[in-house]
Amino acid sequence: MDASAQTIAERLLDWYDAHFRRLPWRAAPGEPQPAPYRVWLSEVMLQQTTVAAVIPYFERFTSRWPTFVALAAAEDAEVMSAWAGLGYYARARNLLACARAVTERGGVFPTTEAELRQLPGLGAYTAAAIAAIAFGERAVVVDANVERVVSRLFAIDTPLPAGRRAIRDAAESITPSARPGDFAQAMMDLGATVCTARAPRCLLCPLAGSCQGRDVAERYPVKPAKKARPERSGQAFWIEREGKVWLVRRPGTGMLGGMRALPDDGWSAGSDGNVVPPLEGAWVPLGAVQHGFTHFTLQLSLTRYEGSEWDALTGPAGEWWLRDRLEEAGLPTLFAKAARLALARETS
Repeated sequence: MDASAQTIAERLLDWYDAHFRRLPWRAAPGEPQPAPYRVWLSEVMLQQTTVAAVIPYFERFTSRWPTFVALAAAEDAEVMSAWAGLGYYARARNLLACARAVTERGGVFPTTEAELRQLPGLGAYTAAAIAAIAFGERAVVVDANVERVVSRLFAIDTPLPAGRRAIRDAAESITPSARPGDFAQAMMDLGATVCTARAPRCLLCPLAGSCQGRDVAERYPVKPAKKARPERSGQAFWIEREGKVWLVRRPGTGMLGGMRALPDDGWSAGSDGNVVPPLEGAWVPLGAVQHGFTHFTLQLSLTRYEGSEWDALTGPAGEWWLRDRLEEAGLPTLFAKAARLALARETS
């Protein structure tokens, strides 16, 4: 590490010592490194999700399943239900797969970035973050916040995603051997609180004197033009009797895999959903809800069954759930929106 890179690392760590964010999965500067389980769980939860959204989920998970072994022994449905509302549900399935893989190793978590990459669901970023934060290994940790800080610090103008190689190389050049975990978290905090996407607070930045993009910071990182997300439409069904609502269990793979949900028509796209059996009686439209997924936007219409022919609703794929306790069903956000719509329509 050359003198300028060392200066950057020292200034950033000094800033972090004074301004670090106190978070439930972190150890403060100078404290012993946090338990690997807590670091791992937080990093998986934080993928494409804000800190504010993750904190209550993290606290509930660690209270209910405080170790790899405890989580590995959990029922898939329980974990998916506890994850409901956090989004990107493949993460929850990977969480279980990883916990079970660690348990098969005797509950011992790998300590190096290379070994961590061998576990289910751990990509380059997550493995590097855990190695640095939990085990003190010098690893290059680049999330969206770090990407923004480094692209501005070095004025890297190659558009993303092609520019990520140069950004990672630049991040590698300033990553110190001492306190790599604190350095990684300092970069994350700087991006989240000072070097923000809009209106960066450059006057407060400890790296302002070294920043090549300071006067035009909002230009970086250079991003390609956004493509419009395609729109899809679908139909969901509200079927209620005696204060209970018919819920189905979605297939274990695919969109919202393994989650409880309202029955639907497959969203006009093959086998995404659970088609409701034919029921005799009237169907009344209740309106529609919209939900944005990563690669498309869904307009989901909701229809309520007005008949009383229930015989077709049997089998292990479905269950009657008390409508007054729907919040305990762990419905993913899309179907929670639809349920709120149905309940609001009934009230009005």
